[in-house]
Amino acid sequence: MTVNDLSFGSITIDGETYDKDVIIDNGSVKKRKKAESKKYREMFGHTPLSSDENIPWKCKYLIIGAGHSSSLPVMDEVYNIATRKGVEMAIMSTPEAIKHINNPHTNFVLHLTC
Repeated sequence: MTVNDLSFGSITIDGETYDKDVIIDNGSVKKRKKAESKKYREMFGHTPLSSDENIPWKCKYLIIGAGHSSSLPVMDEVYNIATRKGVEMAIMSTPEAIKHINNPHTNFVLHLTC
């Protein structure tokens, strides 16, 4: 998997450009469906990553690319689920996260703005 370009609001992976947040689940790129998390927006001032979303848990490592400035809030329940499932979770800026794009046994949630 190759990240050809990353800029504020878009990412190009293997030649395909995405202008919405993405999830990489065992090498498959999908749009992040954050509608389920929007109900928490007022609590955080930003739509957070919540356990209500379809997080790609079938992995050993989960990297959350929290945006260019690492501003994506991650709800505590997401940490709790990772611990229960035995998934090592790391949160970092999206530019840092994509450096790990080909790490084995690793899935991603990539926020493309803030």
